[in-house]
Amino acid sequence: MSNEIPESLKDLPWELPRNFLGLEGEAGSWARAGVVILPVPYEATVSYQGGTKLGPQAILEASRYIELYDQELDAEPGPEIGVVTLPALHLSSAGPETAVRELREACDAVFAAAGDRLPILLGGEHSISSAPVAAAAARLPEGRRLSVLQFDAHGDLRLEYEGSPYSHASVMARCIECADLVQVGIRAITAEERALMRERDPAITTIFADEMWDNEAWIDRAMDALGDDVFITFDVDYFDPSIMPATGTPEPGGLTWYPTMKLLRRVFAEKNVVAADVVELAPIGGNAAPDFVAAKLVYKMVGYRWLAERQRSS
Repeated sequence: MSNEIPESLKDLPWELPRNFLGLEGEAGSWARAGVVILPVPYEATVSYQGGTKLGPQAILEASRYIELYDQELDAEPGPEIGVVTLPALHLSSAGPETAVRELREACDAVFAAAGDRLPILLGGEHSISSAPVAAAAARLPEGRRLSVLQFDAHGDLRLEYEGSPYSHASVMARCIECADLVQVGIRAITAEERALMRERDPAITTIFADEMWDNEAWIDRAMDALGDDVFITFDVDYFDPSIMPATGTPEPGGLTWYPTMKLLRRVFAEKNVVAADVVELAPIGGNAAPDFVAAKLVYKMVGYRWLAERQRSS
């Protein structure tokens, strides 16, 4: 949140505020904001390398050095739309089920308070996504079904993993209890997950990474499979490890920046994006580039939201 200091002290050489983009004043205030950033540094069920609990702070820190001007949009969408950053949520250590329940209660409250603002959660491990997805689905009018657009290397459709149905490896199995699912970039699944994808088609649409290289027809396929109301969950291991090595379970053969932005821009332009998250960043000491990639990804979502609102009001 904005740091409140006396007027007489405002001209001193303070550090940038620890808000997303370093925004201060009205542009970083709740009253002005069109986007709400919610850090959730939760980590309990990672299965390879840890460090995701440090992801939200790394994204916020890197975001303060992003150029506010976006050449693609020919604007400074952050200050234009306004972005408020909430304090980090620290969830229970009593186990994943308790933590997810706490997060669901928090998301219900934050989403209700946010109203028409776009909430973006910063993880933490991917297990956090089931709570905001359920909260977003519950807020839709009767008869409307939420679609989850999952950017990911992994299917995350195991019914349970290491004894827990609330593991990061099971998060999409929880999400499909209340939403349809469109997965892009997938390249690491179990045989059981593949069987579930086939069994639940078309409620689950999976576009594998090796289907996304030769042309961009996959973008139309993803758009056609999405409903009107969309929750975006973005596991950063969707990207190829060459540009995103800072994640717990990297997989070769991932996707690159510009095709991904084409899909995101279309989703914001053509669908009602109700909320989003960016998860699984595990910062690497001495290598800030992946942190900046994740922060820029969040800023592109902010920009596409700003553009969509501007186009709809014109």
